[in-house]
Amino acid sequence: MKAEFEMLAAYNTWVNGRLYDAAARVPDAEYRRDRGAFFGSLHGTLNHLLLGDLIWMHRFTGEGDEPGKLDDILHDDLASLRAARAVEDARIEAYVRRLTPAALAGTITYRTTRNPTDIEQELAPLLIHFFNHQTHHRGQAHGLLTAIGGEAPSFDLLVFQRQTGISIRKGAGGTFSSTEKRPPQ
Repeated sequence: MKAEFEMLAAYNTWVNGRLYDAAARVPDAEYRRDRGAFFGSLHGTLNHLLLGDLIWMHRFTGEGDEPGKLDDILHDDLASLRAARAVEDARIEAYVRRLTPAALAGTITYRTTRNPTDIEQELAPLLIHFFNHQTHHRGQAHGLLTAIGGEAPSFDLLVFQRQTGISIRKGAGGTFSSTEKRPPQ
């Protein structure tokens, strides 16, 4: 499973670049407007994505910040949030590269955030949750981007695989830079 986790870590970096590029084109008032998403705005959602990664990376490594609340705003502006996101993405890729088969087969013990309790759990399923959590909230961000501007870049893992060649055995090509547009209502 190590190769799959390395692919997901690389995908995470790639897709966050697409997400932040799209967010940078949104006017600040729209970026901050509460649109009824779980974390309110695109800004709140991007902060939560980073916050969740910080919490889990602290649990995995014992290093780095571990925010105490799931709705904390870590960075009030997009530029500093993006810079912190890039640092964390590089940290995630480096962590996954260092994982050994023994570590992947092992467990970690961590304390939950919302209802503090200690849990020991296998690492590999937690990594699946970690990457799935990112995808879940990026899906919310994609919906917010689409609601704001009627379009957003594709976040599909398959697009990443085709662009990078990861897992492709035969064939290549295609253009993947166009945005996905909301169908006319």
